[in-house]
Amino acid sequence: MEHNTNEILFLQLVMQNQQIAIMSMGKLKHPVTDKIERNLELAKISIDTLDMLKVKTKGNLSEYEEKFLDEVIRELKLNYVEEVNKDQGKGEKEMGEKENNEEKKEEK
Repeated sequence: MEHNTNEILFLQLVMQNQQIAIMSMGKLKHPVTDKIERNLELAKISIDTLDMLKVKTKGNLSEYEEKFLDEVIRELKLNYVEEVNKDQGKGEKEMGEKENNEEKKEEK
């Protein structure tokens, strides 16, 4: 295989993991089910896979490949943190509502 083909395949591999992570964060419809499906554990696995790929390919990537991989990982991690924070915010809101309901019951 020539160098150009390897670069295309590498970028395709990165984009596949990127798409899986984005879909798993509920930011893109699943192409088969045409539904938003959220699975943050799967998103994290895809992000971790790209992190591992970065470590294993260090020193073997072109400047473009390295920058592309870094940018994809950075973008996915920012989105992942945003999604995790949404869940924590929901959990805190639900806990607050539950505590308020319990306080109202005690007042009666």
